Amino acid sequence: MVFKGTAGAERVLLIRRAKPPRQGTWSLPGGRQRHGETVRAAAMREVREETGLEVEITLLLDVVDSLTRDSTGAVAYHYTLVDFLAEWRAGEAQAGDDAAEAIWADPRDLCSYSLWSETLRIIALALERRGG
Repeated sequence: MVFKGTAGAERVLLIRRAKPPRQGTWSLPGGRQRHGETVRAAAMREVREETGLEVEITLLLDVVDSLTRDSTGAVAYHYTLVDFLAEWRAGEAQAGDDAAEAIWADPRDLCSYSLWSETLRIIALALERRGG
């Protein structure tokens, strides 16, 4: 997850997903790790591809399993999400690759975006670790 600004006046980077799963919903940028790519390099590349931004990763926040089930209850998607705290370094947020939109959101207004409960937990953890 990416922050821009100082504690108390920070903004968090959100994207609206352009593809399944969770197509059309707001989320944190992310995607698949390539063979031979470090997890940190994958995180920075995915942010760049989805938003055009350059970021610096500062620390590992958590690892989360995301399971999406079909109408029969079988697992349709299973992703292991590695959440890093990152700081904006350059660029303007714009949708690209798998994102339909990219915005800087005020952490106090996150209820406006119908975020997944785990996303809200990760943002709160990042704010705590960041000192915001």
